[in-house]
Amino acid sequence: MRSITKDEIVTKIKQLCMDVNYVISEDMENVYHESFKIEESPVGKEILKQIIKNVELAKETSSPMCQDTGFAVFFVELGRDLHLECDLEEAINEGVREGYSEGFLRKSIVRDPLNRVNTNDNTPAIIYLKSVAGDKIKVKMAAKGGGSENMSKLAMLKPSDGLEGVMKFVVDTVEAAGPNPCPPTLIGVGIGGTFEKSAQLAKEALYRHVGSIHPDLFYAKLEHDLLERINKLGIGPMGMGGRVTSFAVFINAHPCHIASLPVAVNIQCHSARHKEIEI
Repeated sequence: MRSITKDEIVTKIKQLCMDVNYVISEDMENVYHESFKIEESPVGKEILKQIIKNVELAKETSSPMCQDTGFAVFFVELGRDLHLECDLEEAINEGVREGYSEGFLRKSIVRDPLNRVNTNDNTPAIIYLKSVAGDKIKVKMAAKGGGSENMSKLAMLKPSDGLEGVMKFVVDTVEAAGPNPCPPTLIGVGIGGTFEKSAQLAKEALYRHVGSIHPDLFYAKLEHDLLERINKLGIGPMGMGGRVTSFAVFINAHPCHIASLPVAVNIQCHSARHKEIEI
């Protein structure tokens, strides 16, 4: 059985925290350029041009592409054939602590929501853990900014609200958010499960790559239709008007109770910083 030490995990997580804030993923860089081509508003085009330049500078100078370096949010798949020589959550938090300190990344986490003293190291991280086959650890990290997170919503709809009710809630949430989440955005939607499960589904949906297609044709069409409705709102880049309000809509669905229809919308700003590694 393969073993892994705390130091190995800490080193990988520390570097991941810096990389995710300095270098945008290829799918996001591509969608910035594609959106620049189709945006018709002169102001919108200029904003997208500045976003593209910001990405280049962040990579060249090893600087965060946004001053809000976010919650450190991890979805972790832990192989059942792997022996850990440490507490996994403790190792991840130590990696965050070192990465955010050595990388000169802003520390944004307060120790208690009503006694708002900064922890000064951006911990504790938000960690979702799943057991899988194999002897590796797959880590998906996002640096999730507070501005876009604050615009997210959850509703316990009635089953009778159906498809149109779900679509209306998603579009209304984006419209109400307006310029606040720094559009163009990504929209993660969680449908089903329980109250808290729908929110988790929406969060995890944001890790999908732009351009990927949902494997279920029903949800692939729903993602397409929602994106069309959202981009007809005219909010545009940074809320200054235009054709591109959101880059993509990603949906995760889960079985739910016969009396329930939970729907969560997790909004991600244009600085969608996510990266996957394997340890």
